[in-house]
Amino acid sequence: MNNYGIDIWGDDNFIIDGAFVKINHGCKPSIYEIVKQIRDDNLRGPILLRFPHLIKKQIDRIYQNFQRASAELNYKGKFQAVFPLKVNQFPNFLTALLKAGDEHNYGLEAGSKAELLLAMAHTNLAPITVNGFKDKEMIELGFISASIGQDITLAIEGINELETIIESAKNQPDFVPKIGLRIKLHSLGAGIWEKSGGINSKFGLTSTELIKAMKLLKASKLLDKFTMIHFHIGSQITDISYLKKAIKEAGNIYGDLVKLGAFNLNSINLGGGLAVEYAQHKENRQAKYSLNEYANDIIFMLGTIAKNKNVKEPNIIIESGRYIAASHAVLIAPVLELVSEGYTEDDLSLKDKNPPLIEELFDLYKFININNALEYLHDALDHLNSLLTLFDLGYIDLQDRSNSEVLTHIIIKKAIYLLHDKNYSELLNIQKSIEEKYLANFSIFQSMPDFWGLSQQFPIMPILKLDKKPTRSASLWDITCDSDGEIAFDIKNPLFLHSIDLKNEEYFLGFFLVGAYQEVLGMNHNLLSHPTEASIIIDKQGYTIQKMVESSSIIDILGDLNYDTKMIEKSIQNKIKTSSLFSSHLKEQMLKKMAQFLKENGYLKTVK
Repeated sequence: MNNYGIDIWGDDNFIIDGAFVKINHGCKPSIYEIVKQIRDDNLRGPILLRFPHLIKKQIDRIYQNFQRASAELNYKGKFQAVFPLKVNQFPNFLTALLKAGDEHNYGLEAGSKAELLLAMAHTNLAPITVNGFKDKEMIELGFISASIGQDITLAIEGINELETIIESAKNQPDFVPKIGLRIKLHSLGAGIWEKSGGINSKFGLTSTELIKAMKLLKASKLLDKFTMIHFHIGSQITDISYLKKAIKEAGNIYGDLVKLGAFNLNSINLGGGLAVEYAQHKENRQAKYSLNEYANDIIFMLGTIAKNKNVKEPNIIIESGRYIAASHAVLIAPVLELVSEGYTEDDLSLKDKNPPLIEELFDLYKFININNALEYLHDALDHLNSLLTLFDLGYIDLQDRSNSEVLTHIIIKKAIYLLHDKNYSELLNIQKSIEEKYLANFSIFQSMPDFWGLSQQFPIMPILKLDKKPTRSASLWDITCDSDGEIAFDIKNPLFLHSIDLKNEEYFLGFFLVGAYQEVLGMNHNLLSHPTEASIIIDKQGYTIQKMVESSSIIDILGDLNYDTKMIEKSIQNKIKTSSLFSSHLKEQMLKKMAQFLKENGYLKTVK
């Protein structure tokens, strides 16, 4: 048996009970039974399951930890969180997010005009923060938001944006939104998103530009609107020491700006970066700190700096979207096929008289046992290399070569089975040579683009058969026509799955922690669309499947790309109708099938 690191990444949200993964909430249903119920309605292809209670759990945790740390350290500044819409803008997620955060007045962060309009439509009293580059129209949207009584702050990325605000304020002096200044720190983050911070980062003002901005605000009599400074050193900050260094720098800038006359400056926005643990193996852990430590360090450091600078303790704002969204979504993909080079003894085609090395290989296979397994394994690998050389030189034929490969392969499998309890690191390296390829009905490009683009790891495990030991080293293939659509077997992050007979049983893989960024970054590679999604509401009595959104049909996807779908349908219909190769009856059948195909999604179908 294998728990697939669920005790590392699962955060007590998911548990293994017997053969199944279960949601550790309410009646604790198994994911498999939920998937079966959805598929009973003849839905095929991948399914994205949303668990709204996990969104609420994460929001509550953040507020509880900062409130606790503030009380313990007697911190007077307020705490506020906002969700960056770029992390996930899908309606069923956003609706659940707003409901979960309502009691905390949880806000939204927008980085584009469309996101700002979303925030304006869905927010009443909760704060809105606007980051990213802004033109005059986007700034005017900020003024409209302020005019309808919303608590909006425009975080300035450059002096030109501030100048546009000043011009707009001349015409609408009564509806000027709050102003934030994004600062360029010398402090860096680490890892994939390191370039988000540092003095050469894309966004923000240098020290010189901050002083210039202060002068402009004072001259235009808008200094009272300057309420926040903002910084961001990267997503998924795995080591808190980088954040602590940034807080020191930002805290001192805050204190000095207050002393320079920013009398309404009362908040520091720390951006996002609160890490999520994706690792399935202890040696690969990513998050090297807890939420408790995160809150304690921020409160302590900002309190200490404020005291040393003799200024008011700032309100704290964070934009940790990954931490809120990642755990709520699980992608389920059916395995369609085992595309294996995994030979068995039945694949042998031995001759009456075989080359001596092949006879020796066969003896190794017959007589291997736990005491000689490692020695015989080494001998088999040596024999295979010798036999391949003999083939290249023309001394053995293709049948001999086939027998060499089959015998070596089944010897490796037998040795690994015999030695599976032994700690031989070389066995892990050899696993790659006998890996099974599992073809799963999903698209990496659509549902896990960060794996393809950034090598971001996600927890992967079967959702059933967990009472049985997985014995096959596995690589995963998606159904795209692209060689990059593969999660290869990695000895640093090995995945083992079960031997299965797909003619008689189903096998589903779960891809966990995919709720942040993956949906909004997903691409319709090969015109494969967003998977069917459903929200699962769980209580102690049971669960309900709500807000089912089926994967887009082929014809709808083509329409989204601005194809004339009526022309496509008519063109295919005419070609069938005018064909001289078919009878009228067969043409009618083909036309019906074609109409049905166009209404279905592009994922593959299975018999079950």
